[in-house]
Amino acid sequence: MSAPAGKPTTGDFVKTEGWLDWYDGPSRPTFVLPEGAVDAHCHVFGPGGEFPYAPERKYTPCDASKEQLFALRDHLGFSRNVIVQATCHGADNSAMVDAVRSSQGRAKGVATVRPGVSQQELDELDAAGVRGVRFNFVKRLVDVLPMDGLKQVAEQIAPMGWHIVIYFEAAELEELADFFLGLPVPLVVDHMGRPDVTKDPHGPEFERFLDLMRAKDDIWCKVTCPERLTDSGPLALDGEQNAYQDVVPFARRVVEEFPHRVLWGTDWPHPNLKSHMPDDGLLVDWIPHIAPTAEQQQALLVDNPTRLYWPEDQ
Repeated sequence: MSAPAGKPTTGDFVKTEGWLDWYDGPSRPTFVLPEGAVDAHCHVFGPGGEFPYAPERKYTPCDASKEQLFALRDHLGFSRNVIVQATCHGADNSAMVDAVRSSQGRAKGVATVRPGVSQQELDELDAAGVRGVRFNFVKRLVDVLPMDGLKQVAEQIAPMGWHIVIYFEAAELEELADFFLGLPVPLVVDHMGRPDVTKDPHGPEFERFLDLMRAKDDIWCKVTCPERLTDSGPLALDGEQNAYQDVVPFARRVVEEFPHRVLWGTDWPHPNLKSHMPDDGLLVDWIPHIAPTAEQQQALLVDNPTRLYWPEDQ
């Protein structure tokens, strides 16, 4: 069986059964983004007919093209994007690189590379606008590579001024923390380390994550994906935009303690969601709940991502 009809997956590919397609009617946010705001975590999928999905992938999505991403950028009011390599493309960064090259300087990239990657390939990615690599430790999404090989990649990219984006789940942090702290480059943590938001935001599990952030001053955090972390869901309460309120206390703790090391992004086109597909306009309207002041919003959306991805503009 295939997924219900909806957005296409081109080429000789069939969407994963039950796949939730991204929502193509996002509201216009009521929150006006500051000038120069960056969507610091988003993806492109294919199109599969042009950029085939990897044979080793663990899911097959609907297509989500660079043109559709850039249209969303403009609709929401962002100036720039950071496009993160999607796991469905494996280590073939062609779709991501094509999107970055097509952005007229308005996008940077985060690649996936394998141990043994050549310096020539890294230099070509750098010239295209890539500024980091992603290590994914979520076993349901990827086959995790040996730690020695990942450390080798880190040592290769260190002289280039790149960083490593790390994606893991909260339960895995205890066994991974020493490895992370031993890497010789800045780190960017995806989605706050995926906390269990049914637990206390001041409890020991989330405190362990904050201790990781405290351990080095070059560890950054994406306060992203409330739609992925929520238990309560996308509810609007009392006539106000109070969606994903169970995630707010976690994100606000990070923003308040590390105001100059936080980033925000849509995660469009929201791969592998099971419960619902979010309205990206509503996600933007969530930002003032986690960063209430103009100073926090400016740092989160403009100053921090610019410093990390466009340092030449500082």
